[in-house]
Amino acid sequence: MVVTRYRLAHGARLELGAKSMVVNRAPALAVVHGGGRGCTLNVDVPIVGVWIPLRGRLQLGGSEMLAYPGELRVTEAEPNFRAVGRGGAVWVALLGTPQAWRHVVGRLSGPTGSSSLLPARHEADFELRRGAVAMARAEAKGGLEAAAEMVIDRVLSLQARFAPAIASCPGRTYAQRRQVFLRLQRVRNYLASNCHLDVDNDTLARMASYSPSHFIRAFGAAYGETPHAYLIRQRLEYARRLLRTSPLAISEVALASGFESRCTFSRLFRERYGTTAGAMRAIVGAARPQARFA
Repeated sequence: MVVTRYRLAHGARLELGAKSMVVNRAPALAVVHGGGRGCTLNVDVPIVGVWIPLRGRLQLGGSEMLAYPGELRVTEAEPNFRAVGRGGAVWVALLGTPQAWRHVVGRLSGPTGSSSLLPARHEADFELRRGAVAMARAEAKGGLEAAAEMVIDRVLSLQARFAPAIASCPGRTYAQRRQVFLRLQRVRNYLASNCHLDVDNDTLARMASYSPSHFIRAFGAAYGETPHAYLIRQRLEYARRLLRTSPLAISEVALASGFESRCTFSRLFRERYGTTAGAMRAIVGAARPQARFA
């Protein structure tokens, strides 16, 4: 596995092209460490990315996709991809062409495993974030490759949890079921990034190239909940994040999270978290700050 590394400081800009993703005529992975407000990465070759924010917000692709500390994003291969650090963001990304990922993932997952990554949002626990920091700080080439391999192993373990959902998708072969899951996953990721918007099932079904009834059945079979239930859950999680990180009033948090009625928001929030939004904000304000990475 060949890995290169780039660092982006405050306000810096990095352009990655096809030549940057090849070393000695072999596809390579690239580690990019961003550390400052407004640092921008532009990639004009289709890449699959693993993005790990450590502080602040990371804008990925279009303005609708934001990644936050505590989560990991896997993005699909697309050309002209852009990532921008917001709010003094610190982040680490592991990037590669689909060909590079097929080689690395196929080697690490073995003959019965997957040969590519699925677009997803995963939880980034302390060990995974520490692995991202190790990639950013590795001094020797061997250390960089070892740190990258550890992160990839963890990502593959997270993606292995999709196996039951893939098995529940319609299709005669694994490849067909996986393709259906990929289409559903794109919709699910869209909902996670745009939970504040009012989106109906007809629109989501068109995104997945299904009829509304077929889409709802397939989504429920794969994830064990309806698209609407998942949307509400994402809105509540977004509201909880706003309570922790923003000075917005609770009525403003409800509106920003996609709830038109504060009463509905308050009821659903209590059902989900067992406490009121105001009580949670007070608890978070009194809690000790979490460990920070730089």
